[in-house]
Formats: sequence, structure tokens, C-alpha cells
Amino acid sequence: MNTDMKKMIKSALLLLCSVCILTACEDDRDSNPTLQKPAGGALVLNKPAMADNVVYDLANSSTINFTLGSLPDYGFPAYTNYTLAMSINADMSGAVDMATTPYASIEVDAATMAATLTEMLTSAGKTDTDFPMDLPVYFQVRGNAMQYAGNAIEGTEVISNIVALNKVHLVYSLPPVTTPENLYITGNFNGWDWNTSLQMVPCHSGTNVFWHMVWIDESGIKFNANKSWDGGEVGYSQLNSIEGDLAGDIVEGGGNIASSNPGWYLMIITTSVSGRDIVYDAQFNKPEVWLMGTVTPTGGWDEFMDGCLFDIPTTSDGQFVSPAFSNNAAEDSGVRAYVKVPGFDWWKTEFMVFDGKIVYRGAGDDQERVAGAAGQKLYLNFGNETGEIK
Repeated sequence: MNTDMKKMIKSALLLLCSVCILTACEDDRDSNPTLQKPAGGALVLNKPAMADNVVYDLANSSTINFTLGSLPDYGFPAYTNYTLAMSINADMSGAVDMATTPYASIEVDAATMAATLTEMLTSAGKTDTDFPMDLPVYFQVRGNAMQYAGNAIEGTEVISNIVALNKVHLVYSLPPVTTPENLYITGNFNGWDWNTSLQMVPCHSGTNVFWHMVWIDESGIKFNANKSWDGGEVGYSQLNSIEGDLAGDIVEGGGNIASSNPGWYLMIITTSVSGRDIVYDAQFNKPEVWLMGTVTPTGGWDEFMDGCLFDIPTTSDGQFVSPAFSNNAAEDSGVRAYVKVPGFDWWKTEFMVFDGKIVYRGAGDDQERVAGAAGQKLYLNFGNETGEIK
């Protein structure tokens, strides 16, 4: 075979390979699905057959069921999530998502629906005395094609028609609002760390009233019913009122409860309920701690006795120090100490040191007694809840 013939055969083979490669690429492109945006009306929420006539009594129902008619066509079988939204307004304004499913049948828990509707209506100005009521409720579905990672594919959202249930019977379905069982204080004094927050003390026989000794400076404090930044924390603007001996020192500090005169304060919080809101009224009083009982100069049981007031520290980590005990106190009488919360007897706000820790009586039973000897003093650190008798 001469050289020219070899060249011709080689060229023909190369041309054939090129045609095969091009054909394969073209076939591959033809087999890849192309995402298309469904046209309007591609997603249809069916109206329940009796939606115009039947009364949907949520209190006596377990679920409310909806079905989808036409489903969106994305050009290939796409995993699609359908989210049902509910509103008390015909234009779906203020809608709340109630359920998400990949199926054409959607169930909504009736109790959840009732609670959500009650929340919507009370936010719109209704009160519990307006219930029960019958009202139309509106629903709409949106669909999204989903990625394998669980995220919606951008540009694939489709919206259904709006369906009304014309007669929904609704009783007031929100749990009662109650005052918190606990309050916790955080602030500049502890680096704004809820893990080391101070737990406020309930007054005996008045568990909606809490107190604690706290250091407040220009950066301030906040308190909350939970030990977290969950949106329920209370700052200066959330206080309904500010009263007390040292109320004039308390100022707004970047949303916090701050002081123009940094120091120790006996902070008292009274909680109450107004409608669906918890109300916080605050007192900021002198940080006075008092001895009581056998160890006092008279051995008496009157409040605010001479020679019974503790020294007040001038630093956030300082100790409150009692006068020297005037008398011995055996374990049956014990050393007694208290702060004064207006309207409460001294024993309803007393506390004592056990094993180096301050333990508050709070709403509990009478505490055990701790003995003391004449000449000893009681030392208290309210910043870290420690103390000792020595």
C-alpha cells in the first residue's frame, strides 16, 4: 500500500470518529431534561364539596383535609413540595403556613388550626369575649420543585387558586397566659452570659413577685423567664413602671436597664397579666440586708433594728458584711438574715448560707438553722451567690 493510500484511509477514519463523537454528544444533549416553568393555573387546590354549606367545627374535628387537582409540570418528574397557607383575609394577607407535603392530599390538624386562627384574630383586635364565632377562612397552596439537598429550586414556585371554607366554627383556643415561674438576670456584671445568670427569688406567699440584689452599671442588665436570648428578654422599654427609693438612678442604656449611678440595687419585679401580655412592674430600692433574731443587739424580732444593717460593697464583686453578732445563736434559733420587700414580712424574703452557698427561702418551707457565735459576722457575695459566717 503506497503512502497516498495510507493517508486517505487515515483521514477517512478520523472523519468517521468525529461524526460518531458529534452524534453521541447530540444524543446526550437530547436526553437531558430541561426545566420549564409551569403556566398559570398549573396548580389547583380543590374546593371541598361542602365548603359552602357545612359548618367546620374545629373543636370537634381531628383534621381538615384538602386535595390538589392539577399539579405543576416542570418538563420531567420533579420532587415537589406543596405548602398550604391559611388566612382570615380573602386576599391571603397575613397568611400563615399550616402544612407542607409532597403529596396531593394535605391534612391540617384541627386543634392547630383553631389555635392559629385564635392568634390571628386576637392580634387583629378580638378578645376572648368575642368567641365563639363563625367565620370564613381562606386557603392557598404554593408548590416548589426541590433539590436533593432539600432546598427549593429557584424560579419553580407556582401558586394555586384561593379556596374558602365559608363557615368555620371557632371557640377561643389559646392557653391562658400565666406569670412566669422563674426570672433570670444577666448583664455587664457577668459578661451577658445566661449560663451564669442570677435567678431571681420569689417572695413567700406572693409568687408573682421576685427580688434579687444586683449590680447595675451604665451598660445595664436584662431579665427573662428563660436563660436564653429567645426574644422574651425584658429591657428598659419593656418595663411597665419603675418605682422605688433609687428609681431616679435607673436609665435606658442601649435597650438595657442601666444606671446613671453604678452600684448595688435591690431589684423587685412584680408580674401580672393583661390580656395576652405579661406586665412587668419594677422597683429599685436601697441594697439593704438586715440581721434578725437572737444574734442582734436586743435579741428581738422587729424589722430594721439598730445595729443590724449590713455594710454595702462598692464593687460588683464585693461582699455585704453584717455587724458582729451581739449574741450566740444556737441551731434551734440560728442566724437569720433578710431583705425587705414592701408588703411582705421579713421571713418571706429571708435566706441563709449553707455550705458556702446562699440559699433563699423563696416560696418554700422554713429553712434549717445555722448556728453563730458572738463576735462572728455574716459575709455575702450576691454576684456569685456565696457566703460564710466567720
